[in-house]
Amino acid sequence: MDDAMQSAEQPAARSTIIDAAARLLTDRGVDAVTTRRVSAEAGVQPPTLYRLFGDKDGLLDAVAEHVMETFVATKAAEASAATANDVDPVDDLRAGWEMQIEFGLSNPVLFSLVNAPGRGAPSPAALAGLDILRERVHRVATAGRLRVSEQRAVGLIRSAGAGVVFTLLTTSPEDRDPDLASSMIDTVMREILTDAPPRGGDSSTATTIAFRAIAPNLPALSDAERQLLVDWLDRSIDGA
Repeated sequence: MDDAMQSAEQPAARSTIIDAAARLLTDRGVDAVTTRRVSAEAGVQPPTLYRLFGDKDGLLDAVAEHVMETFVATKAAEASAATANDVDPVDDLRAGWEMQIEFGLSNPVLFSLVNAPGRGAPSPAALAGLDILRERVHRVATAGRLRVSEQRAVGLIRSAGAGVVFTLLTTSPEDRDPDLASSMIDTVMREILTDAPPRGGDSSTATTIAFRAIAPNLPALSDAERQLLVDWLDRSIDGA
């Protein structure tokens, strides 16, 4: 087979192999994803798998990226629709949380794979998903509903979400708390939103955070002036 024909067939072979590996991963677990079994399921020779993915770890990374890309595309569409339809940003944030928890619980092997210690840098799909969360939090901030910095809100939501999924996946189904996820997001919302039990300075802090959210795009200021304003607002928020 000449190089041109081989190059043309690679995308189809890659897709077939990833689909086969994803089925094995979902149905039988990560130990079932062997070079021999995946090659047989995909109808290709093992050298093709090695040429396209390097090794089993490379294949698993490709499977994880494929599944995450599909999920993130759905998340992006939901977030865009919420913005276009002027859905309450807090309601949209909660909907995103519920979607993320459901995905993690429905894909336990993938969740464990993606969140394994030492796995390396986050995948492009994972980073795209994080951007969607940041945008949802940004909408809450611009609405004047956030009482902590956007960065802190994102960190709290991510940590809580991963913790809930990990806890539920490592608890036998009959012992799982069905209200754990909703209770956790309620707790996080009380911590980050202005409509939680009042604390000193909530109103001024929320206003400062809302101003910080739009400050980088103020058209009447120069780049240097916008950066200086952002720095001042960040210092004010950190000291609140």
